[in-house]
Amino acid sequence: MKAMHHRQSIWLPVIFLLAAATALILMPAAAGARNIKVGIIDCYSGPAAVYGNDALNGFKLALKDINRKGVLGKKIEFTTRDTKFKVDLALSMARELVMREDVDVLVGTINSGAAMAVSESIAKRQKVPFIVWISKSERITGEKGHRYVFSTGENTAMAGKAGGLALSHKPYKRYWIAGDDYEYGHAIANAAWRNLSTARPSVVKIGESWWKPGEPDLIPYITSILTADPDAVIFCTGGRSMTNIMKAIKATGMAEKMPIWIHTATDHAVLKPLGAEAPEGVMGTMDYHFYYPDISANRNFVNKFMKEYGNPPGFPAFHGYITAYYIAEAFRKAGEVDKERFIDALEGLKINSPAGPIEMRACDHQVILPMYLGETEYSPEHKVVISSDIVTLRGSEVMPSCSDIIEARGQ
Repeated sequence: MKAMHHRQSIWLPVIFLLAAATALILMPAAAGARNIKVGIIDCYSGPAAVYGNDALNGFKLALKDINRKGVLGKKIEFTTRDTKFKVDLALSMARELVMREDVDVLVGTINSGAAMAVSESIAKRQKVPFIVWISKSERITGEKGHRYVFSTGENTAMAGKAGGLALSHKPYKRYWIAGDDYEYGHAIANAAWRNLSTARPSVVKIGESWWKPGEPDLIPYITSILTADPDAVIFCTGGRSMTNIMKAIKATGMAEKMPIWIHTATDHAVLKPLGAEAPEGVMGTMDYHFYYPDISANRNFVNKFMKEYGNPPGFPAFHGYITAYYIAEAFRKAGEVDKERFIDALEGLKINSPAGPIEMRACDHQVILPMYLGETEYSPEHKVVISSDIVTLRGSEVMPSCSDIIEARGQ
């Protein structure tokens, strides 16, 4: 018995060492085999869900093609969390995805306040790349920008400059500004008015109206504006109020009485659900239309999207689609799944898109996109209200300069 016990005591350490060595050998292989993990935080309930779902569908459509080929021998997988358009919930969901799910990249969100909170409190502190695909506040990649945040959508600086320059060529002098009383609403108002008043110093703002995002009845606000009788109105509404303001404009016949400009008013994701309640004659700016530009890349994207989902893509689908390709190409360029090398690879990265070649500008991590200015009008061909008389503004025409970004950040 003693001899047997002695032999066991000799072999136990050897067996333990062999097991440990085997584990060390296998661990890198197991880690290397893990797929690329993307955590998506966005709004999937309530009025704003139409945007969140459209972006997710565009992202999933791109992944079908990307994962056939793979990225560095891996697939891209994703996990979603519903923010319910709440900043605190967005922070909680982002923290969970980073800490528990160990995602390689964060993506989201439609709420600008949520995007900036996640950018500052999660992405920057935890050093996790965060790609914003719908939220439009220029502060995200402007004064609040940093190494770990990117944007694949247009922002309020771009939209405001496009709208402001367009309105500056009109004879209107007396303006009323109204919109959602939160980050995006005030950001788009400030950008539009800053550019309009700079280009046309004679304009005056005769009044403002602000409501809670998602407030259901906006007709009383319109009634007050009509009473004030401005020459033109700038509405600054986001995802939760866009449907309500468009219905109110239609119900009151406001567009027939005075000129109106609203960023995203010409987007298909806004107009199609409205159907007969979509107003005509509203000026709008947008960075994507499924029918414009009429190039093969856009036609192919639209055909694939319609085959998959039964309806044309809106601008969120376009943003989701290009976000997936930016993630794939950046990891390929980086050569490994490493967050810091991914960021280095994403800076200045150019890809082909449904709108043509686009670039992720290195100085501010803001994608350079064209802006399309048009006016809502019913299309017998598409059997919905679309954007008509489209004028294209190049990204270089509507984006702030890199020196402006450096100054805004106090660098």
